[in-house]
This record gives sequence, structure tokens and C-alpha cells, in this order.
Amino acid sequence: MSKHIQLLVLVFFVANLTHFVHNAEYIAYYPGLPHWLTREQIYLAWVAGASVGLSGLLVYRTKLRVLGLTLVTAYGALGIDGLAHYTLALCSDHTLATNLTIWFEVLAGLSLLLASAALIGRHISMRVTAKS
Repeated sequence: MSKHIQLLVLVFFVANLTHFVHNAEYIAYYPGLPHWLTREQIYLAWVAGASVGLSGLLVYRTKLRVLGLTLVTAYGALGIDGLAHYTLALCSDHTLATNLTIWFEVLAGLSLLLASAALIGRHISMRVTAKS
């Protein structure tokens, strides 16, 4: 896997963890979050999402590169879900820190998604060219 993708995975991991920790620790201050949602459930959701990224990295190393990159792409796509906070409350209803963690996660996830999807395209293109 390219160093560029590895760096983007690391940046997204940090952004995603930062946002989820902020969600969990300041759950009472996030406007519009369901009352039944607990701090522990937020951490479990983070573990589930991070396992997609970790699985992608591990699968890629087994020579199933396109599958591994697909999982990494899906991991990046999970970051876009941070925008769902704005379906619960307006941007102006959130604190600056909340908005920063949301947008850090979204932009890092989108960057990972686009870069890894482009790499998938290159892998597939090389296979098609090699078979021709």
C-alpha cells in the first residue's frame, strides 16, 4: 500500500477517534443526540468502524489488494457520517470544538475515500491492460 494511503489512514484514524472521544465524553452537550445513546455505545461504534479500516490493511497484506483497498475506502466513507450531526441540530447549535471534530473527521475520511478509490481504479486498470 502506498505511503500516501497509509498516511491518510493514520490521519483519518486520529480524526475519527478524536470525534468519537469528543462524542462520548461530551454526550450531554451534543444537541439532538438520542437520550438512550450512551458513552459506551459510542465507543463500541468506534471500535466497529475502526475494525473496517484495520481489516482493510490486513487484507491488503494478503495480496487481496483490491479487496483490502475497498475496505479502506469504506473506512474513509464512514467519516462522512459525521455530517449526520447536522440533521439533528444546526451547525450553529454545536460548539466550536464539536464542529471542528466533525469537519476534521469528514475531510480526513473523504480524502481517504477518494485516494483509495483512485488506487483501486489504477489496480483494476493495470489488470485489464495486462490481460489485453
